Amino acid sequence: MRRADLVRIPSKGKTARTTQIIFGERQHLLRVLDSLERTVVPRTRLEQECRVLEELIHARTVELNQINPTWDQKVGTVLSATVRPETLDQLAREAPEEDYYLLRLISEHPKASAKTLARLAKHPYPAIRENVARHPNADPKTLTELSKDRSQPLWYLVAFNPNTPAGLRRKLQERMRKLGQVAAK
Repeated sequence: MRRADLVRIPSKGKTARTTQIIFGERQHLLRVLDSLERTVVPRTRLEQECRVLEELIHARTVELNQINPTWDQKVGTVLSATVRPETLDQLAREAPEEDYYLLRLISEHPKASAKTLARLAKHPYPAIRENVARHPNADPKTLTELSKDRSQPLWYLVAFNPNTPAGLRRKLQERMRKLGQVAAK
């Protein structure tokens, strides 16, 4: 788990669990269940442990659906080869901010529109902004804004995006050369 996957809730002093974390936990539990079912253990122990794992998997599914109802269906839609850009845009607009996993999938989808990417470029999760900075459908305005991001060095990704305005691309690539010279010394 990356630190950026955690969202601090200032008023409560606690950390919110995002879909990125919950989905990862569920996937891990599914692998443990699969592994357990292929091992030789007494039948009663196997049934008990499988039941506990299935309850934990169900609890993670409920948690995902509390963040974003019908979560698995929405992820399936994004992963579909036939999904339309308009559907991706609608899912991105409707998704809660803490649905990091779904929004990350949309931000890297080849059919994501410039409009959708511009919206996602403002998301607090760094991986989503990184995906937008390297996405071939990101528009020049969004890329220019991302190059100014002070929270992370997105300018490096923007420098290689073919939609980056030529003048900005030259400026960013010059910055890379200067940094390379400093590092070589």
